Amino acid sequence: MRDFHCCATCIHFEVRKSKERTVRMCARLGYETNPTWKFNCWEPKDHVKRLMEKDKGKQT
Repeated sequence: MRDFHCCATCIHFEVRKSKERTVRMCARLGYETNPTWKFNCWEPKDHVKRLMEKDKGKQT
């Protein structure tokens, strides 16, 4: 099974763009994060949940 667990696939992950820079934030934790990082508070986005279910079905 693929590993979908990372900040970029979480419902709390936000990208904020300004003229100066792009900031990737965790809205729940309130600080800048990296899309590849992993935290225990991870809650997958709906499309990621569907991909996980699809992936799970291929293994059986």
